[in-house]
Amino acid sequence: MSNDALALTRDLIARRSLTPDDAGCQTLIAERLGRAGFECTALRFGDVDNLWAVAGPDDQATSGPLLCFAGHTDVVPPGDATDWRHEPFQAAIDNDQLYGRGAADMKTGVAAIVTAVEQFRAAHPDHRGRIGVLLTSDEEGPAVNGTRAVVEWLTAHHIQIDYCVVGEPTAVQTLGDTIKVGRRGSLNARISVEGHQGHVAYPQMADNAGHRLIGLLDELVAVQWDDGDELFPPTSFQISNIAAGTGAENVIPGRAIADCNWRFNTKWSAATIQRSIEQRCYAHGIDPNGVQWRCSGEPFVTRHGALIDAARQAIRTQKGRTPQLSTAGGTSDARYIAPTGAEVVEIGPVNATIHQIDERVASTDPDQLAAIYGDILAELLTG
Repeated sequence: MSNDALALTRDLIARRSLTPDDAGCQTLIAERLGRAGFECTALRFGDVDNLWAVAGPDDQATSGPLLCFAGHTDVVPPGDATDWRHEPFQAAIDNDQLYGRGAADMKTGVAAIVTAVEQFRAAHPDHRGRIGVLLTSDEEGPAVNGTRAVVEWLTAHHIQIDYCVVGEPTAVQTLGDTIKVGRRGSLNARISVEGHQGHVAYPQMADNAGHRLIGLLDELVAVQWDDGDELFPPTSFQISNIAAGTGAENVIPGRAIADCNWRFNTKWSAATIQRSIEQRCYAHGIDPNGVQWRCSGEPFVTRHGALIDAARQAIRTQKGRTPQLSTAGGTSDARYIAPTGAEVVEIGPVNATIHQIDERVASTDPDQLAAIYGDILAELLTG
């Protein structure tokens, strides 16, 4: 096995691409993809750099499916570099581990994508269908002018993705042990309750906003939202912050606020959860207009199809194991691609150290991941 993907991973890690600064990663990648016959389009929205690259016949209607690989070149800050075993942008290899910010999340995935499509195009110049590469520098940030904006651009240009492989870190213990086939939705709420401040000795002259808020929260904590299914865990409700009172022990609070989150499966939507909470607010004398909602993403899932079959077979071939199908974890940019009708999976390196000090992957992972991607390409775009 070559070390082409490892070399590119190290080059990308060395570029300090803190969100939304791409630090030249996409320019480097576009140059390489251009040499492999890709038509590359730089898409800058706001302060975010994005790249759309496509190779294959222009007529999508007759050329076969569009298989897209997606990822991000931006990384989170490393914190104090002196806390790291190796400088976070040095891309050092130590004891067969590649260290660096973005090693797992997700420059290994990006390098494997680029290497896989280069090698596949060289080996199969007359492949059927088309290959797309979608990269953003805004996945770790607000995620407004990144993949979401690119998908809107693709839709406006009548470009339909049929299959999409996202290179996010998905493995739990070793490369290939897990494929993400969906993600839970994430809904945030700030519940504000207005009462009337007063003295604790004269409760009849006050309206304790804290009591009404606690009553609602106590009910929400006790709710069994659903039982989940074979791919999704049960919907989870969590309280993240509660604030009430002046700090004085003898003052009844006139206002109380709680921040909450639902991680929900496909049995719910953000709208149906909101309607359920509004009804419960009325029961506790709380004005539902005092709830501020923010949906980070609706749930999505690819339960079956050619892409899952190809991904499973590729991992069996390259790693000798059958991967687990999972929807665990937080959100990813796949949430913007799945609603277009594409089959979507996420396959990447071990996620145990993402966003941590000494983030790392096995030094063999980049090229092994590229081989997995290459087999998926061959399964879907040849024969």
